[in-house]
Amino acid sequence: MTDWKTEIAVAARRIGPHIVRTPVMTSDSLWAGGEIQLKLEQLQHTGSFKARGAFNNLLTRKVPESGIVAASGGNHGAAAAFAAQRLGMKARIFVPELAGPAKIALIRRTGADLEVCQGVYADALDAAMAHEKSSGAIQLHAYDAQETVVGQGTTFSEWDDQGLDADTVLIAVGGGGLIAGAMAWFGRDKKIVAVEPETAATLNSALASGPETEVEVSGIAANALGARKIGNICYGLAREARLQSVLVSDAAIADARDQLWTCHRMLVEPAGAAGLAALSSGAYAPEPEERVAVLVCGANPAPDPLS
Repeated sequence: MTDWKTEIAVAARRIGPHIVRTPVMTSDSLWAGGEIQLKLEQLQHTGSFKARGAFNNLLTRKVPESGIVAASGGNHGAAAAFAAQRLGMKARIFVPELAGPAKIALIRRTGADLEVCQGVYADALDAAMAHEKSSGAIQLHAYDAQETVVGQGTTFSEWDDQGLDADTVLIAVGGGGLIAGAMAWFGRDKKIVAVEPETAATLNSALASGPETEVEVSGIAANALGARKIGNICYGLAREARLQSVLVSDAAIADARDQLWTCHRMLVEPAGAAGLAALSSGAYAPEPEERVAVLVCGANPAPDPLS
């Protein structure tokens, strides 16, 4: 049985020199119900928490001369390419067209070998797995690998160290690596709420119908929250924790993204605002005295606003 907390604590020390210790803040202007605690992981290298998992993979696994390969909706690919560049390793990244021009350009700037595929994340993953077999490169899975989950879990050990005192943490879910890291770190110490778009209800559907459930994905956040099937690690932890799952509309996500800009001049992609959308839309309704925190997790909107 994995001792998740120990693994995450060790990983935090391992990757500490390579990542940003992202800031936290409170806001009383984003939600009519009161104050929210926020962790601003969109300020991480390459604009998302994904750098944590990428560095933890590369610093714990033996990387061959052929380098690494990764499939991604965009953010994981950018993080994997960035980590490989910093550590002097080769990287080949596969992304679907819907990753969008900003994320594609971000990956290209790292110097990684990039291939843009037709379809969605699952199609990019198929291509990455084929390259892994033919080249001998090692696969950095975006969410369903222990090294990735442990790396993402450092987000929450760091937040604890920064004084998090919320009862409940709302976290957007794609393939499940980030929320798996939260469950691994917090255990039953915090209530964790999974937030997904109605048009990409991957974990929600799996909890209702079983771990092999696949869904069609679409909508405003599909290039980040677009896995067709939830990761096995996330599913196992979610079943054990009896995780609460809520769904939000594209309109609610867009509204939450706009609130972050209007109130705090935070420019985030739709997926980065999904956790807030659960509160602002009422999809998750806290108890009167419940202290709530939201992870803001991605800053790569498409198109690039500065292009």
